[in-house]
This record gives sequence, C-alpha cells and structure tokens, in this order.
Amino acid sequence: MRDYHISKHNSFYAVGLSYKKADAEVRGKFSLDVPAIDHILGKAKEIGIDGLLAISTCNRTELYGFAQHPYQLIKLLCDETHGTVEEFQEVAYVYKNHDAISHMFKVGTGLDSQILGDFEIISQIKQGFYRAKKYDMANPFLERLCNAVIQASKRIKNETELSSGATSVAFASVKYILDNVTDISKKNILLFGTGKIGRNTCENLVKHSNNSHITLINRTREKAEDIAGKFHLTVKDYGDLQTEIRKADILVVATGAQLPTVSKALIYPKKPLLVLDLSVPKNVSDDVKQLDNVTLVHLDQLSQITDETLAKRKEYVPKAEAIIEKVKKDFLKWLETRKFAPVINALKDKLNTMKTEEIDFQTKKIEGFDQIQAEIISDRIIQKITKQFANHLKSKEVDTDDSLELIQKVFQLELHSK
Repeated sequence: MRDYHISKHNSFYAVGLSYKKADAEVRGKFSLDVPAIDHILGKAKEIGIDGLLAISTCNRTELYGFAQHPYQLIKLLCDETHGTVEEFQEVAYVYKNHDAISHMFKVGTGLDSQILGDFEIISQIKQGFYRAKKYDMANPFLERLCNAVIQASKRIKNETELSSGATSVAFASVKYILDNVTDISKKNILLFGTGKIGRNTCENLVKHSNNSHITLINRTREKAEDIAGKFHLTVKDYGDLQTEIRKADILVVATGAQLPTVSKALIYPKKPLLVLDLSVPKNVSDDVKQLDNVTLVHLDQLSQITDETLAKRKEYVPKAEAIIEKVKKDFLKWLETRKFAPVINALKDKLNTMKTEEIDFQTKKIEGFDQIQAEIISDRIIQKITKQFANHLKSKEVDTDDSLELIQKVFQLELHSK
C-alpha cells in the first residue's frame, strides 16, 4: 500500500480467527477485552506500526493493520492473549490488501456472521475505530474504510431484508428454550450478565415466553435494574448468585469474564437445570457436565439453529453483495486518487510559487497594479489546472505511473511525504 501514500509499510493485512475453524474454547484463548486492545494499540505504535484496528466478539478476533509482514500483527495478538502462535496458525486466516478490504466489508455487513445477517459486529468495528483513533492509530485509509463498511451495512439494513426476523445469538438461545422446555411460562429463569447479549436475550425471553419468573443478576446491580425496570422483573445482588441458581430451572449466562463465573460448586446436584452459556471465552466451567441433572448448551450449538427466517435471509445475499460491490468500488476509486495526491499537491505548490513570483514582479512593474484581483484570478486558474490534471489521472485510458512521471519531470516537482 506504499504507492497510495498512506503507510510506510508495504501491505494492509487482516489476520484473525472465527467460528468457522475455531471452536469456542480456542476463540476464548484469543479473545480481547478493552484493556488488552488498548495495550495492543499502544505496543503497535511503539514498534512503528502506523495504522491498526482490533475487534473481538464471541465469534471472532481480528486485527486489521499495516505491516511489513503479517507475523508482526499475529505476534501482537498472541503476546496479549492466552493462545500461542502455533495454535493461532492452525485455525487462522490472513488476507492481504484488496482481499483484506473485501473481508472487512463481508464481516461488517453480517455476511460472515455466525448467524447470517446478525449485525452486532458493526458496533464492534465502530468501537474498534474509536479506540484506534484514541491511540493515534487510525490513519486516513482506516477511517475511510470503516466509514465505507458502515455505509454498506446501513444500506443493506435499509434496502434488503437480510436482517429481517428475530435471528441472532440472543434469539437462538430463546428459541432453544422454547423448543426444549415444556410449560416455559411456569419455569424460574435466571439471567446472569446484562451486557448487550444478555439484554437482548432478556427482551426476547419476555416477548416470547410469557414468563414473569425472570430474575436478573449482574456484578453492577444498577445495570440489571435498568433492564428490569422496563419489564418489571426481579433483580438480585451478585452475592445471591448461588441461592438463585439453586432456585432456577433455566440459567442463561451472558457475562463477559475471561474466566468461568459459574462452576459445579454453585449448582444443586439433584434439581434439573438447563444452562445456556452465551459467553466467549466460556463462562460456565466444564465441570458442570459431571452433574447428571444439568444440560449445558454453549453458544456454538445455539448458532447452528436454522429456521424459516434464516432461510429467507439467504435470498437477499445477492442484493447485499451488489450493495457491497458498489460501496467498495467508490472506496477503491478514492484509494486510487491517493496514488497521485502527492504529485497534485506538489504541482499546486509549484504553481502557487510561480503565482507569487509573478504578482511580486507585476506589483513592482505596474503602478496601481490590483494585487487582490490578480490573486483571485490566479487562484481560480490554478484550481482549474490542477483539477484538469487530476481528472486526466483518474481516466481509465491513462497509464497513471507514466503520467505522474511526466508531470513531475515537466514541472520539476519535489515530492514531500505528508
């Protein structure tokens, strides 16, 4: 990408892993919380990387950035997580330049989501860009690319039915409960964790189960109370977790911890309990499987659920792809202009120097010379000349490299990197 005058590094890469090849346990080893993302951005800046975006969800962890070699980005990720480079390479993907650009469009528009059309990822891209900007790692290329992906996502939501119906991880969990639990309205349901997935799950539970026996617990009680207030649900303190688990028929865990928050020791061993773990890394310890009364279902199992809504969504994939191609084409057209921006800027500087010299000469030579009017006319002429050259360079029939070389030679331009 050096030709585009965006980064000192040669290439733009997307490195990461997702649900396609990495199960929840492996994804958990490479998951990143906000402090870890901030640390990666700070470390990347120290080693000279000048553009980097990091995203981490329950389905994927990815770094998008400029580097001499993708291993620089892979090492940044592995140094900050519990996974090794060898483990990463077994399940990872690496995309370069245009392929990396295409991958981000596919991810950000829900076409690569574990449940087709689930647009939760776009908020992670926005958050990732915000953090990159905070650490001065969001160069013009990343800013333009993120905005283009956001634009494509909005258009797909508005112009297609790719996200129609209630198909998401949150809804899949509720659908599983509805399909596998009888007399759902009479069951005691405990929701532990009220982040985004927990909140959405709660709303779907209230809407589809007609159950008024739902209890919420969150480490920060106020967050649980905000959600409970909307639906007149019960809120308990974090210290009541064990007591409430032992009362529950269904436990939904949607916490964002890096280590398990629910273990065998918290569960009463003689009462049937359905446990749904919607967290990555897993927040329910594997030792609960030792209890005969417990049925444990993880996120990856829920995401395999398909129904008529999902089948219908697939019909809109071609239209979504056409929108992506249109927005991506505009982005690539902008990218091409970056090739000749330094030459055009240098040409404008050269013409302005000529203008200044000529106006100084005429001011001394002609009495009553109207310098202000001359400035206005000259600036308009310079603008038209540079625009003419820019339009020439944008033309498909033009060999851009040859034209740039000729312009530099004719005007004896000195390029300055900005």
